[in-house]
Order: sequence, then structure tokens, then C-alpha cells
Amino acid sequence: MTIIVPTTLTIDDPRPAAAVLRTYFGDPYPGTAYTGAVFDSWDSTGTRESDSDVFTADDLVAIGFLSVDAGPAAARALLLDRRDEFSTYLAAVGPDRDLADEPGPLDPTWPAWVLDTQLRTVAGIGATIASKLIARKRPRLYPIWDTVVVDVLGTRGGAHLVPIHQALKGNPPLRQRLRAVRDAAGLPDHISELRVLDTLAWMQGSSRP
Repeated sequence: MTIIVPTTLTIDDPRPAAAVLRTYFGDPYPGTAYTGAVFDSWDSTGTRESDSDVFTADDLVAIGFLSVDAGPAAARALLLDRRDEFSTYLAAVGPDRDLADEPGPLDPTWPAWVLDTQLRTVAGIGATIASKLIARKRPRLYPIWDTVVVDVLGTRGGAHLVPIHQALKGNPPLRQRLRAVRDAAGLPDHISELRVLDTLAWMQGSSRP
């Protein structure tokens, strides 16, 4: 299975895609038109880097900028009752790195997949919230699952993670284009390749300019 590449990534000129990214993320970054523009950088406590292996209240606030709310039961599970358990799962994932560089094949034993599965055992957390929480902690490694995005990429009826991994790993020009449009939009490097792909797909599927 492969993905359907968003329209703005199918042309050599990076300017149309960069314009979409500037609309979403702001110019200068971060803007205020879309609350999701601050998802990647939100760090009210200044401890995001040191908290890479533990879910925090900042993470729950950050996914709210992407229009989801895990709710109080999930907050208690992640921040208190199962905090140490999920810290172990996050540590097993290892440091953030580019999904395209993962050797694969990716299957349910892959630590990030295990984390996703375990997150979904928490009341209030489904596929979308689980993926946004993992993307918050490992933005270069884990793609966001969103109903709009999967429709654009053509991954709604099956796997989402594996086709994106295969598309990026097997298509170096696509990765180069993702980085090129990010640079053309004037965005910082912490906006990952996956986030650029996700944003362009979401803006296309949402019929945004």
C-alpha cells in the first residue's frame, strides 16, 4: 500500500506548498490564525526536552491546539495513575529520529506501535489522540492519524503508519521536497517532515487555501 501525495507536493515548484504552510503556521512563525501552529513548540514550563520520556500537562494542552481533548480520566491516567508505565513505554521508543530512517519492517512489536496500542487502553484515547500524543513526544518519528489526513493520503481503510514509512523511505525526492517547502516557508527545523506532510494533507482535505 502506498500513499496519495498531497497535490502541492507533486510539483517541483515549492512556492504553492510553502504558501499553504505559511497560512497554517503563520508568517512569521508561529502565527495565530490556526491554534495548531504552536503544537510543535508549546513549552510553558521550559522542560519539554527533559520530559521526553514522560507525558506532561503541557502535552495535553498541546494536543488541544489540534482540536482534541483526552478528558479528565485520561489526564489522571497519563499524569498520575499510569505515569511510570507510560514513561517506560516512551523510553523503549528511544530518542526522536526520522521515520524514513527506521529499517523496518514496522509491526505491532515496534516500540512506538506498542505505545500507541497501550495508549488506546486509556478511557478517552482513540487512534487520533494516541497518535497526536506520540507525535508530540517523537515528532520526527510518528505520524498523526486524523480523519481528514487519512482521506487525503488514502490510508483510511488500512494501515497509516506503514504506508507513510514506505513512502518516505522509498522516495528520497519526496523527503527532499518536504524539507524544501519547509525551508521556503521559513519554518524552523523542529517542524518535522511528518508534520509538513500532515499539514499539507490536512489543509487540502479541509479545503483551506
